[in-house]
Amino acid sequence: MNRPRHPVFLSVMLLAGAVGNPSRTWAASCESLLSLSMPQTSVTLAQLVPAGSFVPPNSGSPGAPAQAPLADLPAFCRVAATLTPSSDSSIKVEVWMPMSGWTRRFVGVGNGGFGGTISYAAMAGMLRRSDATASTDTGHATPGGAFGMGHSEKVLDWASRSTHLMTETAKAIVKAFYDNGPRYSYFSGCSTGGHQGLSEAQRYPNDYDGILAGAHGGNRTRLHASFLWTFAAVRKDPAASIPPAKLAVIHDAVMNACDALDGVKDGFLTNPKRCQFDPSVLRCQGTDKPECLTGPQVEAVKKIYDGMRNPRTKQVLYPGWTLGSETAPGGIWADMSLPEPSFEDLFRYWVFEDPKWDWRSFDFDRDMEKTDAKVGAVVNALDPDLSTFQARGGKIVMYHGFNDTRVSPDDSINYYEKVVSAMGGSGRGTGTAGRTSELVRLFMVPGMGHCAGGPGPTTFDGLGALERWVEQGVAPAQIVGSHVADGAVTMTRPLCPYPEEAVYKGQGSTNDAANFTCRVVR
Repeated sequence: MNRPRHPVFLSVMLLAGAVGNPSRTWAASCESLLSLSMPQTSVTLAQLVPAGSFVPPNSGSPGAPAQAPLADLPAFCRVAATLTPSSDSSIKVEVWMPMSGWTRRFVGVGNGGFGGTISYAAMAGMLRRSDATASTDTGHATPGGAFGMGHSEKVLDWASRSTHLMTETAKAIVKAFYDNGPRYSYFSGCSTGGHQGLSEAQRYPNDYDGILAGAHGGNRTRLHASFLWTFAAVRKDPAASIPPAKLAVIHDAVMNACDALDGVKDGFLTNPKRCQFDPSVLRCQGTDKPECLTGPQVEAVKKIYDGMRNPRTKQVLYPGWTLGSETAPGGIWADMSLPEPSFEDLFRYWVFEDPKWDWRSFDFDRDMEKTDAKVGAVVNALDPDLSTFQARGGKIVMYHGFNDTRVSPDDSINYYEKVVSAMGGSGRGTGTAGRTSELVRLFMVPGMGHCAGGPGPTTFDGLGALERWVEQGVAPAQIVGSHVADGAVTMTRPLCPYPEEAVYKGQGSTNDAANFTCRVVR
């Protein structure tokens, strides 16, 4: 169900002779934006930033490290504002607009984790393309989720409202500065940014023409609970603890069993779902050894692959983590060495509202139901009915790395298939023109970790593919991905719209995308 737009009606009033007057310089026009008047909005900065490097300000969090300078930026007008849609809201927003060569595109960029900072590096990437761009701190400037305890309005700001209001505010500022609004508006984000993008399509379908959503964390309550599940699998029984060195043992066994299933042995799995690896083959014969798994360790690994289940009904509550991802840096496997599970703040502060809450007490039947009931409607973005977004011509490119250990790759597949069911069929690989394929396409990236990195074809231009779809009507039949090492491209491979995958033609270099085709593998 699409939620009503927040009642912020942006009326922009410029001082006489400001933006749009050809007799004024760009610098004066930029500075004059400080006088913009917008309801529930205070413009706090408007300055011309010369071409070159820009040093982002400190996030404001105690002890936060200084941010690295952003190099090779064109001259731009930088505007900062604070939005107060409620008495308990303080949403920081920045809008950057190139001083020359504007593409007439606006690109909102997403956040990661619990947010809390402006995404300056992502904004810099859009500015280098000569796009106007904006980011929000999601309504707070502190690490973790403690900001939301007893502050339901701040949780709402983080979950969806800050992104929507950032978008409306940025478009008004862009129009004031250039005396012309954007011709096309896009959103680009991964992880929490992917969550924000899909939330926009579901809740505020008029905000964007196209959305690039990577590794979407929209199944927020279940995603965070899955970290508790995995932690419990290896921590409640000390005998189940898996030393980091054994992750490489597990990974090597998976690759030996399944790497060549697609006809190409290349160090990653094209489709881990076809791999039928049983960790029981690693069970130690006798005493524990570095190259094998004890019985409790085998059972823990099975639980991680199998996914989070309701202990009473055995229903899968959140999908497991894919085969081949065991040594991906960061994420669920690496977290097993931490003193506490990641993302427990959602439960400690938002659900149970107890700073002393202990993750060991979580009941995956009773407490999962309580979590979904208390905060699910606010923080999740799972509505598969995208008909309003589609009716206005909106397009979505989703992507997800198969080696992701922060957001389960299968959860993107599950959401996509729900959209297919709700919207009328994918049309991919069937010779039919399904409604879903005219609206959203999902690209699974073999070997890619969380949003980037990994041994597969992890460098690709998803935003360019989205722009061609929106602006030229050319739907992406494939996106060429590259693997880059030491600044050089060592491999190219087509990324295919799910359920298709890259299949080797049998001739030519396996490092050349031209020697692969996209098709459904039965």
